Amino acid sequence: MSTQSGGPAVDEAVRTLLLLMPRLVGRAKRLPVPSALRGLDLAPRHLALLAHLEYDGPASVNELAARLEVAPTTVSLMVGELSQPGVLERTADPADRRRRIVAIAPAYTAAIKEWLSGSASAWESVMRGLAPADRATVITALRDYEDALERTARAT
Repeated sequence: MSTQSGGPAVDEAVRTLLLLMPRLVGRAKRLPVPSALRGLDLAPRHLALLAHLEYDGPASVNELAARLEVAPTTVSLMVGELSQPGVLERTADPADRRRRIVAIAPAYTAAIKEWLSGSASAWESVMRGLAPADRATVITALRDYEDALERTARAT
């Protein structure tokens, strides 16, 4: 392995990441889904929505769309999919009765917290071992990778 300033050369880093990413995704997918959620046919987009609601609390569809960086219609569709089996609840905003607030239904709160905890505890153990600047580098690199994938998809 060739190194530059104490780290791998770009081509070696790309090779390593190309081999590592499918294993990471595969391991994350093998995290056990709590029994209360098994029959719901949840996709990664649902996990992201549920994570925002778990960590940031109830929100409107527009707020969730901004957090997830998707269109409000996409969030409305996901909320509808998860409201039908009772995973999510939509209630009137006390400050503006015309606005609806989306929240995780109490019956599913523990199961969702359990499901998210596997990834959260793995990330926590990794991030605790890094200096704050290194944490920022990891987050920036992953966001930049996502952006580069999006640009590549648009170009094709």
